[in-house]
Amino acid sequence: MLKSLHRFRQISLLSAAILIGLMPASSAFADAGPPEVANGNAALTAMHPDVSVGAQYDTTHVYVAPADLDAFVSSFLATFGGKASPRAVFTVTPTPSRTASQYVQTPVGMLSVFGFETPIPYPFGNERTGYLVTNIDQAVKAARASGADVLVDTFDDPIGKDAVIQWPGGLSMQLYWHTKAPNYAPLHSVPENRVYVSRDAANNFVRRWLRFSHGKVVSDNPRADAGVIGRPGETMREMRINSGFGRMVVFVTDGKLPFPFGRETTGYAVDDLAQTLDRAQAAGAKVLYPAYGNGSGKTAVIEFPGGYIAEVHDGQ
Repeated sequence: MLKSLHRFRQISLLSAAILIGLMPASSAFADAGPPEVANGNAALTAMHPDVSVGAQYDTTHVYVAPADLDAFVSSFLATFGGKASPRAVFTVTPTPSRTASQYVQTPVGMLSVFGFETPIPYPFGNERTGYLVTNIDQAVKAARASGADVLVDTFDDPIGKDAVIQWPGGLSMQLYWHTKAPNYAPLHSVPENRVYVSRDAANNFVRRWLRFSHGKVVSDNPRADAGVIGRPGETMREMRINSGFGRMVVFVTDGKLPFPFGRETTGYAVDDLAQTLDRAQAAGAKVLYPAYGNGSGKTAVIEFPGGYIAEVHDGQ
């Protein structure tokens, strides 16, 4: 009897192996795994307040050489419109440093621009975005409880308090709080935080980000067009998430990304992509990936003076 069971198990395993071998080959990108990620654990999410303020208060962190600061800010404003704050020199890290700094407000998103005059203390320069929160202590507590690693614990800056956190998969961001609450008008279009993660980290990252952000997965496409990240003719998993912190698009890939993909941190939605690219080039930017069309519109990647790389797409 035992021999018969053993023989049956061997035959079953062999049959399964043959069936797997006959299945169609997947793309070069990792398979999606589970078809969907639950929109957070409601009970766990409810344990912590939503500390987001609004997408118009999210800033992409841009680091450029001090000599490139004027050229970058001028080029970005000429491309998207908006205004820049007066430049000032601050210490924005918890250890000694000096940086020229400006806020750049545009209808499609806000930047925090840094031109460090001293070496940049670790881990600063690796964080992609800054998110305004209603309470820095509650935000750090909620981030820890949601599975983030607090790389730099709460510290004072010239206008408030900050912390730097990192999520599974490697995404780093800064949380900040202002002593005097700012008041900005809503954006014309909300930018996308463009996140690249591996198949191994994707579900874990998304689950934990949803728990912290109180966000929602608005789409999870296991066979999205990989041409939007430089791999036309292939597919990938693409997830889109909305929360009080704005929009996030998560690309689940095998990591084999052609330049400049993975270097861009933010995607900007514009009314007319062709006109935007023309303005960008006239203002000194370079088109690194020309307009690529898919079912949902067109996308391109540009590099501004100083090296900041951004994705631009049509639509809202």
